Formats: sequence, C-alpha cells, structure tokens
Amino acid sequence: MKFRAEYLSPHGGCGSHRATPAVVNGAPCVDRNRATCNSKKEKGSLKINLCRGGLLAAMILATALSLAAGDGRSIFVLTSTNDPSGNAVVVFKLNTEGTPSLSMIDMLPTGGLGGASGNAGILQFKHDRGAVANYGSNSVSQLARHDDFITVWDSINLRSGCLNPDSVALTEDHLFVVGTNCAESHGWPSGKVEGSVVSLTDNSAAQIAVGRTWAAVTLKSGSVLQLPLTDHGALTGVSNPVKLPPLANNTPLGAAFWKNILGFTPAHSPDNFAIVDPDRNVYPIAFPNPPGPYPNNAPCWVAKGPASVWYTGNSPGKAISEFFSDGQGGAFYKSIPLPGTPTDITVSEDGNWLAVIYTAGGEAYVSVYAVDSLGDLTPEATSTPIGVAAFNGVAISK
Repeated sequence: MKFRAEYLSPHGGCGSHRATPAVVNGAPCVDRNRATCNSKKEKGSLKINLCRGGLLAAMILATALSLAAGDGRSIFVLTSTNDPSGNAVVVFKLNTEGTPSLSMIDMLPTGGLGGASGNAGILQFKHDRGAVANYGSNSVSQLARHDDFITVWDSINLRSGCLNPDSVALTEDHLFVVGTNCAESHGWPSGKVEGSVVSLTDNSAAQIAVGRTWAAVTLKSGSVLQLPLTDHGALTGVSNPVKLPPLANNTPLGAAFWKNILGFTPAHSPDNFAIVDPDRNVYPIAFPNPPGPYPNNAPCWVAKGPASVWYTGNSPGKAISEFFSDGQGGAFYKSIPLPGTPTDITVSEDGNWLAVIYTAGGEAYVSVYAVDSLGDLTPEATSTPIGVAAFNGVAISK
C-alpha cells in the first residue's frame, strides 16, 4: 500500500509517495514527571470596549470581526509548566519577519496545581478559547484570547469523584476531559456538565481525542476505548473496548482524529502507529527495519497534518516521525531529527504550523515548523530556556 500527501479522503484510494526513512536513536518514551518552574500590543482594526459587555461577548465579537477583516493576528504557541505547586500557562509569540524568533511574552498562573505525567493533550486551543487541565486540583482552567492578549478566564471543576485530569479535547460546543478514573464532557464555553460520565477502572489514561461521532481514550496499560457521542456531541456514558492486535497493543499513548478516523500510537509495539475506523477495525502500521521499532524508535504523541499526513513525537528516537494513511492502513514516511526528547506535538487549525515541545540538557524548549501543502516541514524558530525543566501540552493560537 502506498500513499501520497495529496490524498484527501480517509475512506479509500491510494497513490505513490516518497519514502526516505531516517535512522534515529535514543532513550525510551519519556514519562513526563512534574516540572518545576524555577507586549507590546500591535495595532489592529479591532477595538472593543470591554466595559460595555462581558468578556465572552467581547471575545465572540472579536472573533467575528477578525475573520471578516482577514488573518493578520500574531501567532502564539502555548504550553504549561505542569508545576505541582502551581501550574502556569507559558505564552510564546512567533515572529516570522526577518530572522524568525520565538519569544516568551507571558506566564499565566492557572490557579491550579500540575503534576501530570505520561500524558498528552493537557492543553488545547480552538478559535479564541482554550483549556488546560490542572492535574493536582481536579479542574480545568479556561483560556481566552482577545486581540493579542491571552488570559486565564475561568475554572471548571471535574464532576464529584472524578480525579486528576491529564488530557482535554475541544469541539465547537464541548470540552472533553479524561483523568485517572473518569472521562466527562461539558458544554463549551459555558463549562456546564453535559452528557454522562464514563467510569474508568484503569487509571492509566494518556490522552482523550474526539472525532465526529465518537471519542477515544488511550490507556498506557495496553488498550483503547471508544466513547460514543450523543446526537448533540456529548458523551453517552458508554465505553467500548477496541480490540488491539498483538503487534500493536503495547503502551498506547498519543491520539488524534482525521474526521472520524482515529490515529494512535501503540508506542512500544513493533507496529507502533495504527488507524481505527468507527467500527473499531484496527489497521496497524509498522515502523521500517532499519531503523527499527522500540526501543530505538517509539512514536509517542500524535498530531494530524494536511491531507493524509500524520506527525508523531518520537521520544526515544528524538525525532518527528511522519506517516501517511487512508482509512484502512498506511506507511511510514520519514523522521526529522530533534535536539531533544519530544513530549507533545500539535498542528495549527489552518494546518500551516506545527509546534513540538521537547527536553534537552535539563531544559524545556518549543520548536515551530512551517507546514507546506504536501505536509513537509521547514524549521522556523525555537525558544530559549526559561527555567522550566519540562513542558506539558502544546497548542497554537493564530
């Protein structure tokens, strides 16, 4: 089976593509333990008098006017410190003029506690609203963007008895959260509880992701759960196990959707990337030999790129490893080396930018790449150390 980046549908067909595996080596998938945290406003046509309404009304108006006026806003990359004594969101601004740079412009305390590990997707941003989970406080902090400012807006508590959120996902109307013993859905951005709680007997959840009719939770112990959605897009309370083949069931970690097709990483398996359709059929994809699968390579974290491209954060391989797929399988494409161990990865809503967080020499970094129409990456800028040992979660606001 061969694939090309121009391929547009997840439901069949294939074509040729380039395949140039790169040899990468390193340590096992990182278990991201607690990290300790040791504007200039640009002119625009949008001016809103916040005294005349609440922050939510101002955000909605700002979004509508900015879309009508065209895309001219700053590109922000957000991550979290995950500090167990006080979580904070770090905001970087990408400057693409002249020599590109990625500069920290703000650090926003969430009012909650961090402490998550072995997870991904703890921070998400969609349009002008975002969410970050506070693992140690059983809460999710809402983030808001107004023009070129990011603020911590409000806090949403988990349902009673649900603990330690370590991953969130956003749709237009809902927030999804998974922790050690529950998956739950809330109206967005109201934060009101909607749908039914899914109880988890396995406390090893790594990530939650959401498609059109179902959500998925990866469990590091060796399984994936399908969570059907109601007609209104909330959780039904039902959990269906996805039967994983023996060569693709070791340490499921990252997850992302292409419309209603799930891509996830059974990171320590010989077949360490896999596609799952809504009927829970699993199509594993093998890492080529050489360079070989785990322990040399383990795609741990996932982001969906343009067309048929998937990007994975290959922690032991210290690389971004790329795959092509349709809805019934795929192929490894290539690996792009990184200076350190990646711990999460994301692609902007417009598909033009990729951001990856990684650790090297006891410091945390963010790197940004430009993404072309075929999914190829061009390095743009990398942050300098800010005294944080490891970031957790990454999102782009544009």
